[in-house]
Amino acid sequence: MKKLLSIFLLLFTNLSAEDFKLEKIVQGFDSPWSLTFIDNQNLLITEKPGNIKFINLKEKKIKDISHNLKVLEDGQGGLLDILHNDSIVFVSYSENRSNGMSSTSVARAKLNTEKLNFENIFQAQPPINSGYHFGSRLVIKNKHLYVTAGERGQGMIAQDHNKHPGSIIRINLDGSIPKDNPKFINKKDWLPEIYQIGVRNPQGMSLSPFDDKIYLTNHGARGGDWFGTANFGENYGWKILGWGGTNYSGTKIGPKWKPGFTKAIKYWVPSIAVSAMTIYKGETFKEWNGEALITSLKDQSLRKIRFNKSNFIDEKILFKGDIGRIRDIKTHESGDLYLLSDKGELWRMYK
Repeated sequence: MKKLLSIFLLLFTNLSAEDFKLEKIVQGFDSPWSLTFIDNQNLLITEKPGNIKFINLKEKKIKDISHNLKVLEDGQGGLLDILHNDSIVFVSYSENRSNGMSSTSVARAKLNTEKLNFENIFQAQPPINSGYHFGSRLVIKNKHLYVTAGERGQGMIAQDHNKHPGSIIRINLDGSIPKDNPKFINKKDWLPEIYQIGVRNPQGMSLSPFDDKIYLTNHGARGGDWFGTANFGENYGWKILGWGGTNYSGTKIGPKWKPGFTKAIKYWVPSIAVSAMTIYKGETFKEWNGEALITSLKDQSLRKIRFNKSNFIDEKILFKGDIGRIRDIKTHESGDLYLLSDKGELWRMYK
């Protein structure tokens, strides 16, 4: 009897722990890509065609902010990530480099809710004529800016340490190069901005407030999405490794993993089209503290990943198909979660 009671209490506790509500805050965005909080009432949202929106959560009103960026919306490219930090706004975007050529570029501007005058601080070289795989997530850690630069559909370029596409970039907040980047320590032949190579299209990145590590999500090809960490001077192996996936033609790419390459914490085969992520810290869902919340485009899900250091423990789908393809997720200072849907909607997740 005691055993049955214990099982019942465990099931009840687990069900209660996953209770949440979803509220649509505002709608009408045109291909929204990223959100960032200015303070507890105001936020900025990017739209892929090149627009920046200012939203007040109390009034639920949307206002346009003008800017001077040369955005080329091409396939997956456009105005992508946005990050507010200490009155400075950072954005990543597919920059129009003329004649159809573009790059994953990063710019910064002093916060102004009427007009943002951006200055470029990074351009992925070389520019490429492709609408694929820009990456583009931004994270600040210890006054360094980390940037995911996708491989633009060029495959083995991710193994070329003399080119930026297919790598994790690490620069100072003003765009200058840290003197302790891999090039100056143990990777003399790498470009000075490169922190890690061998990624395909990382569209999720988050700094953990628990272990101070940077975590990533990355799109595989036909299978092989993964969740892992950003590691100094290492190589995730694309396109030597296939991470469990295959080419879209069905042909094999390579092994899932082999020694000498960074090993991810979790792989998905088939792909879920993994997108944004956060390592949760807050009061609303305090039972999730330290766990990864990972969003998906293909199956329109929010997933919770428990892990211990580099070891995967388990995965739970919190919801699926409720708000459409999920493009971004951020934690409000209250602990509530805010999510952007490709349907042009901003949602709040709360208890």
